[in-house]
Amino acid sequence: MRSFSGTALFVATLLFAVNGAAALPQQSGATPSFQAVSVAVLLPFLAAGFVLVSGSRLGNRSGLLGAAVSAVCLGLVLTQRTASGAAGVRWVPSLGVEMSFFVDGLSSMLGILVSGIGSMVFLYAYRYMEHESGHTRFYSSLLMFLGSMLGLVYAGDLILLFVFWELTSVASFLLIGHSWRHGSSGRAARKSFVVTVGGGLFLLVGFLMLFSATGTFSIAELISDPGATASQLRSAGLFVPVLASLVVGAGAKSAQVPLHFWLPDAMEAPTPVSAFLHSATMVNAGVLLFGRFRPVMSGELWTAALATIGLTTMTVAGLLGVASSDIKELLAYSTASHLGLIAAAFGFSGAAGVEAGAFHVFNHALFKASLFMVAGIVAHEAGTRRLSDLSGLRRSMPVVSVLAVVGGLSMAGVPPLAGFQSKELLFKASLSAAQSAGGAAWFLPVLAVTGSVFTFVYSMRFISVFFGEPVEAHRPSTSFVLPASILVVAIAASSLAPQTAVDLVVGPAAAAAGLAHGFHVHLIPSVSAPLGMSAVTILTGSLVFLRGRAVRRSRGLIDSASFMSPDLGYRRFVENSEELSRRFDSVVQPGNAAFYFWTVAGGTAAAGLAGFLVGGAPLGAGVDVGAASAIVLGVALVGAYKLTRVSGQAAGVLALSVVGGMIAVFYVLADAPDLALTQLSVETLSMVIFMLVLDRLPEASSQLSDSKKAVDAAVSGFVGVVASAAVLVASGVSPKGISGFFVENAVPEGGGGNIVNVILVDFRAFDTLGEITVIGMAAASVLVLLSQRRPDR
Repeated sequence: MRSFSGTALFVATLLFAVNGAAALPQQSGATPSFQAVSVAVLLPFLAAGFVLVSGSRLGNRSGLLGAAVSAVCLGLVLTQRTASGAAGVRWVPSLGVEMSFFVDGLSSMLGILVSGIGSMVFLYAYRYMEHESGHTRFYSSLLMFLGSMLGLVYAGDLILLFVFWELTSVASFLLIGHSWRHGSSGRAARKSFVVTVGGGLFLLVGFLMLFSATGTFSIAELISDPGATASQLRSAGLFVPVLASLVVGAGAKSAQVPLHFWLPDAMEAPTPVSAFLHSATMVNAGVLLFGRFRPVMSGELWTAALATIGLTTMTVAGLLGVASSDIKELLAYSTASHLGLIAAAFGFSGAAGVEAGAFHVFNHALFKASLFMVAGIVAHEAGTRRLSDLSGLRRSMPVVSVLAVVGGLSMAGVPPLAGFQSKELLFKASLSAAQSAGGAAWFLPVLAVTGSVFTFVYSMRFISVFFGEPVEAHRPSTSFVLPASILVVAIAASSLAPQTAVDLVVGPAAAAAGLAHGFHVHLIPSVSAPLGMSAVTILTGSLVFLRGRAVRRSRGLIDSASFMSPDLGYRRFVENSEELSRRFDSVVQPGNAAFYFWTVAGGTAAAGLAGFLVGGAPLGAGVDVGAASAIVLGVALVGAYKLTRVSGQAAGVLALSVVGGMIAVFYVLADAPDLALTQLSVETLSMVIFMLVLDRLPEASSQLSDSKKAVDAAVSGFVGVVASAAVLVASGVSPKGISGFFVENAVPEGGGGNIVNVILVDFRAFDTLGEITVIGMAAASVLVLLSQRRPDR
């Protein structure tokens, strides 16, 4: 009853948000509201913080909060559905980076899908996670992902897009590793993080090259005149490197071959995560980027790269899906396969390609999210995910079986469902490309049909678990089935009225990807070559599915080719990296304090000497030393000499303190009282700490060997000579204008008379913040080490 009440509350919130958005005036082509988009992006982050603070009291009810937040975001997104343009504020003006959001048809469609499906996923998770642990961590990470994904979709600046791009990878890492105590979960999280973040680095390089050629990070400026942007890239010789960076970076996120191997392992995450991140939203980030930059990069090279990679992914992942033995693994490979379809569609230069890509993004998000929810219900109620152990579930789950059939047939591309209509457009685009280019290009429609046959087969395998001899399973509750039911209703609506979906959502997205004209789809297809390709797909797929041996043979084929698996390459890369790290660590961290001193001090001195020799820095005339300074220097020299001669450790500490004390006195003579106080504090604390530690240290070692003394003397002498030369060089360099700037602007700009303090907290505030962060991290590390100390020690 409590679960049903929560569901009713969410539905009321969703209806209120959507109706409120619909009631607001919308003008086609209006300037987007920076405030509305900002709230939609930031609200999930604020909610994530709230869950972290009060999650222990909220418990699993955090899922209802997440559903309500997603519904509000959906309402805000809908208010911007017809807006177009960029709005924002300056972020890092000196680098040309802005906190800007860009709204067009493509971002609006993805924003609706992210927030709309997000609300369903949170509602589904409320029931799925009811008896699980770690609610605070789970829901805060899921809310963080929601905000990151909305930020990525609406980012109007390349650097801002990259920030949100990496945040989605961080959130995915946390969610996949939710059950981190299970080794497989942790390994899957690390694998996804390495691949997606590594791809993100390629993306960053591409963005920097774009800025180098065009002088802007603004997405609106880059795509406002795509021809001019492409010409600038070609003039700078960066068109091919940028294209390659985009393909690798986006391909890693969207699980394109050969970087597809992380996605099946990501199914270690709870099913709500799979339904949200790894089917309907995060993996769409890569194909979103393909659609976003298609107007700029479109051409023969773009088509060759994306169409080949996309259709290869569609076919390879489809074959892997056919051979899968786990219901979530099957859906994971199907996701990679359909993302390959979308990537190929955005690669084709004709209108049908863009139409297919935009329409299939919409269709795939709906049917795949619903199918993952169905898979979670099956695993939850039947107690297994193995396909061989599941059959006849329609008896115990009649409603779920209907949802699975509708979603599965749409995934298979069976008419009259919307999945069939978008796949028809892909066939049309592949035929157009083959007719235009001829020759080897005819391989593209063949590959499209082959991949579609595999798609049909694994879709039938998914549906088949609901037929046959029934196995024992529980009947799921209404609240558990409701989110998937809502998504399937959306599938049915877009299938029965496809033109409405195109006019409201898909058409503007296709226009933003490069073709500013509407397109038409019909419920009843016309007789054409693409229809013939669909018929071949369904007939061939039916024959393959009915011959069960084909599935077993596909598994044998995959096993025989395992030596070429990218996953094997990844494992070898990780193993070799670990071995290389161990060897490197044994060289740079031998546990010898003297080695550390020689390396750091000697290396620094050698670098300084190299700078003197290469730069030819002139030595100064010398340094004037007064009587008081000479006395201080003499005492410091005596202390340093005694430090080398004493045999006891305590005496050595006292001699070292004499040197430090004389440095403090020198600061006083140089009219630097702040530095003197700091030096005295450091010396006092150092001496106290040394004295406290000495009684825990072993007795001083016996006399050092002559060779050891010679090495120490040589290194120390070398460091001393270079340091003295550096002082003389510094004394001979004329003062720069920066010090005068600080003196002149300390009071008017910094509001303080103490120049040193103003420099630290105003002019160099970020440096100071970084130093504070480093010290804080060091302190936290020390606390962790101390907390792990055994009580008896």
